Amino acid sequence: MPVTLKRRAGGFSLIELILVMVIIGIVASMIALFIVNPMRGYLDSTRRAVLVDIANTALMRMAREVRLALPNSVRVSQNGNVFYLEFLMLDGGGRYREQVGLPGDDPLDFATRGLSTDTRFDVLGPALSMAAGAQIVIYNLALDADTDAYQGGNRRAYNGALGPVSQINFAAAPGGVPFPMESPNRRFHVVRTPVTYACNMGTGELRRYASYGIGAAQPVDQASPPLSTAGNNNLLASRVSRCRFAYLPGASETLGQLTLWLELTAEGESVSLYREVVVSNEP
Repeated sequence: MPVTLKRRAGGFSLIELILVMVIIGIVASMIALFIVNPMRGYLDSTRRAVLVDIANTALMRMAREVRLALPNSVRVSQNGNVFYLEFLMLDGGGRYREQVGLPGDDPLDFATRGLSTDTRFDVLGPALSMAAGAQIVIYNLALDADTDAYQGGNRRAYNGALGPVSQINFAAAPGGVPFPMESPNRRFHVVRTPVTYACNMGTGELRRYASYGIGAAQPVDQASPPLSTAGNNNLLASRVSRCRFAYLPGASETLGQLTLWLELTAEGESVSLYREVVVSNEP
């Protein structure tokens, strides 16, 4: 066999193999440059989108529930690096009968002198669905003990039948004291439980608490009752790096403004969302 044929049958030389490997490495490096940056950008944008969705969902829920708050019941506090937002969630409402029109009508008696034994009134309009633990509030101005539902002067426990009712029965206040003030529009509201949102920058969590007792002082400690023993304790958002709640109540019977700010951070990426909520304070 000729010498040239013998050499061809011997395969690649070591130098040829090294050259091929070098060329493949160069080509792979060039391809990686075109792939890595777009992939990194895609992952970063996906991470930001997830953070925005988490923050936006949390803020939307907070705004939706605050719009259903009892007028003049929104209050905000800060304790260390934790912001607290509390309000009384409305469970219904309507208009009460003021005067007797026909035999059998049952108006609500606001006795301004002495004591009142009136513990029920007719609901004007459609029947109202009542649930266990309901509280009746009339003309909540949050000005003093008589007009603040948290302190209880204008709040009474419902003790009537559950389900749709056309007449409200409530427990008398100690000593038979009547409701302090009439509503100019003859309105009453029904609440059951406060709701608290706690944004803890230390733990990086935004939590919602509900199903705990109404108290005169706003709870500002997640580790102590009533928040630590609340019936509902739900995590709304994690990876919270910064947050802030601020509230301007305005004058009574007008509109208040709640400001919500939430920042989430993950793997060096941060998103910050800001929302303003108009709160109706017309009692």
